Amino acid sequence: MTAATTPSTHEDAPPADAPAWNRQRPSAMPWRRYRDVFRRVAVPLVEREWPNRRLVSAPLWVPVDLRDGNQALAEPMDPERKRRFFELMVAMGYTEIEVGYPSASQTDYDFVRLLADSDLAPDDVTVVVFTPARRDLIERTVESIRGIRNPVVIHMYTATAPIWRDVVLGKGRDELRDLILAGARDVLELAGHLPNVRFEFSPEVFNLTEPDYVIEICDAVTELWDATPQRPVILNLPATVEIATPNVYADQIEYMHKNLGRRDAVILSVHPHNDRGTGIACAELAVLAGAQRVEGCIFGNGERTGNVDIATLALNLHAQGVDPMIDFSDIDHIRRTVEYCNRIEVHPRHPYVGDLVHTAFSGTHQDAIKKGLAAHRTRARAEGRPEGEIEWRVPYLPIDPADLGRTYDAVIRVNSQSGKGGIAYLLETEYGIELPRRLQIDFARHVQEYADSTGAEIDAARLLGLFERSYLGTVDNRIELVELDTGAGGTAVSVSVDGIERTGRYEGVGPVEAVTLLLGEFGLPVEVLSLHQTSLAAGAASEALTLIEYRDADGTRWAAGRHRSVAMASVEGVLRAAACGMPR
Repeated sequence: MTAATTPSTHEDAPPADAPAWNRQRPSAMPWRRYRDVFRRVAVPLVEREWPNRRLVSAPLWVPVDLRDGNQALAEPMDPERKRRFFELMVAMGYTEIEVGYPSASQTDYDFVRLLADSDLAPDDVTVVVFTPARRDLIERTVESIRGIRNPVVIHMYTATAPIWRDVVLGKGRDELRDLILAGARDVLELAGHLPNVRFEFSPEVFNLTEPDYVIEICDAVTELWDATPQRPVILNLPATVEIATPNVYADQIEYMHKNLGRRDAVILSVHPHNDRGTGIACAELAVLAGAQRVEGCIFGNGERTGNVDIATLALNLHAQGVDPMIDFSDIDHIRRTVEYCNRIEVHPRHPYVGDLVHTAFSGTHQDAIKKGLAAHRTRARAEGRPEGEIEWRVPYLPIDPADLGRTYDAVIRVNSQSGKGGIAYLLETEYGIELPRRLQIDFARHVQEYADSTGAEIDAARLLGLFERSYLGTVDNRIELVELDTGAGGTAVSVSVDGIERTGRYEGVGPVEAVTLLLGEFGLPVEVLSLHQTSLAAGAASEALTLIEYRDADGTRWAAGRHRSVAMASVEGVLRAAACGMPR
């Protein structure tokens, strides 16, 4: 094993033989206060199957925004916000939704009653209600669902981890087992006869609970509830507080998947939180390890650092060519609704939904994206199909923003970190101006100087203004075209320079060459190296735009001309080049 892959030993001091590139100074943080929790939660799993699996289908998604996410809000949702959030989730295609904690909140109780007394919930949507394992609270929970036509899941939970048993509940393993089974009996007594009701049990803080104890409790509950494939029980295994790397959670889930009794009568569910910032990875690896159902919040709202983010999980599948089974095709509408209901803004760098997640400021990124989008359009034309139907292969953009209802307007934005590719992309997409590569390089210098001096982002309109000042600026009327006649066989042209007018007729040449020849008679030679025709589409008007690359005593330079006539635009470009070389 090389030094680069040597695992950490958690000793008090870094090894004396650490390689020179890794001789970091020890921190002053009190890290010795914490134990490696892996030793407490490791499962006796020798052969792991999850590392060799792939995600090929979406699990059942169960949003808990109206319960778990709502409990995490400084201002919990009022009835109007709850209803609006529920309607959003139904419109997105969720078929199982945890709607509240009716025994703990009158607002939640009333909302469940609203679902029971109205047609707000479509018939195929399963409603989940949450309760502790306490008879009086179970009774109120069951009362809240009386008369509801929808399928219902009664979700009972109890914390099972040692520190919760010792510090919070004050119960040993056997005592807690008895408490959980008493609650399960109450659920069965009060709701077992209801034909549209199924049951769910969560050993809260599963990921910090001894594996053998969780198996014992879960098997006892599924036996008591008589779980069958026709009426399966949901066993939800929460990472209530993230405490280990995601592979540990995957091992725990696979161990449960392989060792639970009545496995064909169990829907194995997970509920990761995000304390270590790896809730997404925990959920994905858990599905590889055998989980069939994932609870989370649409954009990851929840206590502390949040619940797992269903939008990111679902769109990760979308990016791999797997149907996410939820509709995010208008993600900005979804975000606005969630922000309104939660009173929390979504971060601009939040995966997929943030304002800036499809935006590139970096010059190298912009150049790659510009080329990728051009290649995508070329492939679509070659295959004779719409761009939205061909394989997406664009650097730095894992999915097409259009899939989420986004336009390409904000994909590339310009600041002091940007390069020629992004600048050219904005001018082309906003105004139709196609810059040749060498002009991209030249114009980027002007933009960079402006960005460095102002420190500001440069939008498309400001970029056009800089372009016009740099290449279409006035020539102080020192030089002007008096007449241009492109008759058969030649060109007649008259030019005035500092009030002196000259006229020439040139056989067999076009207007650009005729003007350069006449300017030479004024002692203003213009050596045109290249000439590029494009257009300037601003608003309803469209003008021809000619880009002139020319050489003078100071080197290679650029000028431009614009006019409704292509010929006149070209002549104006040559005159502007000549004016730039006149002595001041």
